[in-house]
Amino acid sequence: MHKITGPFILLFILLCCHLPSSAVDKDGNFVIVIDPGHGGKDPGAISGKNTEKSINLNVALKTGQLIEKNCKKVKVIYTRKTDVFIELNRRGEIANKSGADLFVSIHTNSAKSSSARGAETYLLGVEENRTSANLSVAVEENKAILYESDYQTRYEGYDPKSPESQIIFEFMQNEYQKESLNFARMVQKQMVSHAHRSDRGVHQAGFLVLWKTAMPSVLVELGFISNSEDCRYMTSQKGVEELANSIYKAFDSYLNDYRKQTAKSINLQANSVTSDSSDNNTGEASTEIAQSPVFSVQFLLSKDKLKSGDSRIMNLTDVDYYIENGQYKYTCGKTTDYDEIIKIQAEVRKRYKDAFVIAFLNGNRINVNDALEITKKRSR
Repeated sequence: MHKITGPFILLFILLCCHLPSSAVDKDGNFVIVIDPGHGGKDPGAISGKNTEKSINLNVALKTGQLIEKNCKKVKVIYTRKTDVFIELNRRGEIANKSGADLFVSIHTNSAKSSSARGAETYLLGVEENRTSANLSVAVEENKAILYESDYQTRYEGYDPKSPESQIIFEFMQNEYQKESLNFARMVQKQMVSHAHRSDRGVHQAGFLVLWKTAMPSVLVELGFISNSEDCRYMTSQKGVEELANSIYKAFDSYLNDYRKQTAKSINLQANSVTSDSSDNNTGEASTEIAQSPVFSVQFLLSKDKLKSGDSRIMNLTDVDYYIENGQYKYTCGKTTDYDEIIKIQAEVRKRYKDAFVIAFLNGNRINVNDALEITKKRSR
């Protein structure tokens, strides 16, 4: 990490990437948020009496039931469980505030051509190939904001009717892109192998519902309501069960990999701490901090360094930054006490509502859950 010193030029602040962290579930559960797209006054795509909002909800509820029945230590949260309207930004907030470890938004596609069919899975971003096709899908799903009041302000000037508005997504770099891509591929694989859907692949596009989620996040397009065969399948009991099972199977695989990697990471870090402690028993405070996980609050992301007197960091204590993916990520506060950092986070959120807790061990960023496990082992 680096202290802010000397004058620097601020080029651009990525306001869209103030990502809150996953809070630790008090019961140690993995938290997944399932988001049935559209709802209430927003029907989504329509074909005769069939609506996207109903298809999405049916598959979402079934997916959650399968996860709750078969996966231990997993908490399922829905952005909606009935036919109600939920704003796009509110869906991400539900995931962030619940401390979700994974966000899955379920949707149904539509096209002018009735021949278009099959499933595809998206993560946030801009893709060089198939740009026009991806843009079309994202624009249609983002039109849900037209049902919201004052959406121009809420979404920072984004206009779903204007292709030029998509430029805001060119600057987005989701911190969890690798994990999102991994899960998206798992979902798509199951859609093809289990549900026997035509494979339209995994892609990136600018979906507002994924805009500010602070965890691995994907959007699944189950099929085309505008295609008679796809529509019959998605509205049938067989279709709902197979589509839900596809997402569940992908989640089960992702969860197993996640838990293996987490266990391995915790063991390695705990062993490192134990080794360091046995080699150095000076008992000095500075040594203790170096060997214990240190918690901070991340509140801002920039493409360049900030001036030391910049108003965005004024009146914040222990302002610091670290560089990741070529970007400067700003933090404040520094303590080995998790309860203390939560209090600091509450204060910082009065200015930066999406500020979140991060952890470091010996100068390297680690998962907050892992940091808490290491802290717990050290206190025994």
